[in-house]
Amino acid sequence: MTRKLSASACSSQVPVLEVVEVTKSYGAHRALQAVDLTVAAGQVVGLLGPNGAGKTTLLSIVAGLLQADGGTVRVSGSDIARDPLRAQRSLGFAPQGTGLYEPLTVEQNLRFFGELAGLRHRQLDRRIAEVSEALLLGGLRSRQCQQLSGGEKRRAHTAIALISQPPLVLMDEPTVGADIETRVALIRLVRDLAAQGTAVLYTTHYLPEVEALDAAVVLVNEGRVIARGSVDQLIAAHGSGELELRFTGPAPLVEVGGLFIQRDGDRLCVSTPDPAPVAAQILHKLDADIHRLDGISILRPSLESVFLNLTGHHLRESEDQHDAA
Repeated sequence: MTRKLSASACSSQVPVLEVVEVTKSYGAHRALQAVDLTVAAGQVVGLLGPNGAGKTTLLSIVAGLLQADGGTVRVSGSDIARDPLRAQRSLGFAPQGTGLYEPLTVEQNLRFFGELAGLRHRQLDRRIAEVSEALLLGGLRSRQCQQLSGGEKRRAHTAIALISQPPLVLMDEPTVGADIETRVALIRLVRDLAAQGTAVLYTTHYLPEVEALDAAVVLVNEGRVIARGSVDQLIAAHGSGELELRFTGPAPLVEVGGLFIQRDGDRLCVSTPDPAPVAAQILHKLDADIHRLDGISILRPSLESVFLNLTGHHLRESEDQHDAA
């Protein structure tokens, strides 16, 4: 049976993470512009945005690795600028790059970082066993990290961030390049952490992960928060569906009141929040051309369409650029 991995839930009156009006510039480039964000105990917040939107910069500031130009970050009530050691003791950070001592074994890495966090003896042994079980590392503990696969390194890297049972966990693209087994283990782990009271701030380019985690969403673009809410709320407010009808030969000219129907060779295309009723309206107008209808595709509103409508980018573009970097 999987043991508990997180700290006790913090007071519901005070968010575990508070980011208030945080700004950061690199020369003339404004990486973050008055960013506000909170994460409560037991909540997963998915931080989404195109490459260069400021996600990694924000996580690095929260972790105390970068200094903000302005604004305030508090972790479990401690100001990261005024009391960085106390704030950092309340968080675990799994950045994009895997921070492992490769010549050491998995267990030696976990023991080293656990001791840095103040764990000793039986408490440290217990935590190593718990995170190893949760992240499928049991049979790998004696193996040198340089001998691990990419997915295995990603799991060991995440285990280090969790060894101290922090009330706040920061995960920056935790499943990039990971195999299916690692992805499943990490998603299950994040859900368990939240159920046990841990606050999780999670960046990803894989939107199905956000939905699987039932995460609240904060969408950033060009250093600003441009939308926030649940997945359902964002889809209702900003999502759009797509309807495509394909014909044998040129698509007919069809008019339906209030709709913009685009003709593109043998296709009719419509962007709409509710594509199924629109399909019925167009079919009713086809008359004799209905015999040339070759196929219908319906894409319902999704978080991907929210991302495209608000940022002007397909998330796949960001993912491909990230993988190529």
